[in-house]
Amino acid sequence: MKHDVSGLYEIPVRRINGEPASIGDYKDKVLLIVNVASKCGRTPQYAGLQRLYERFAAGGFTVLGFPCNQFNNEEPGSAAEIENFCAVNYGVTFPLFEKIEVNGPGRHPLYVHLCETVDDERQAGDVGWNFEKFLIDRRGRPKRRFRKTIEPEDIRILKAIETEL
Repeated sequence: MKHDVSGLYEIPVRRINGEPASIGDYKDKVLLIVNVASKCGRTPQYAGLQRLYERFAAGGFTVLGFPCNQFNNEEPGSAAEIENFCAVNYGVTFPLFEKIEVNGPGRHPLYVHLCETVDDERQAGDVGWNFEKFLIDRRGRPKRRFRKTIEPEDIRILKAIETEL
């Protein structure tokens, strides 16, 4: 079942500092939504995500990072520890949110919506691991899904962002 597009913008989230927010706070922007973790083999992708953010922010793009501890306990830290880790080690300035679940019965409503998006192999469903990326257009429609192995600055991601901007 497809969710209506406007519903994406109504999904409540909490910023890393606990303040309430919604995906609608980023309406009219191109978004790259990523489930992130501090102790993952792919954690260095934070650097590429930050460079993407810096490169395209002026054009109406942002990265939204959602810490997740569902994969091998790779994000065990508190909100303050996660925020500090990202700032100190990768200079992260893009928005980070509270830790969420992306799979299973506790799946956050945002990921209920996102997991319907197919990847380039036409596969939808559960998030495979940390650093899975979802590109959302300015109208709130999921456009592309990039699995964990695709680095943030991969040409496929760059071209997809440029197309949406």
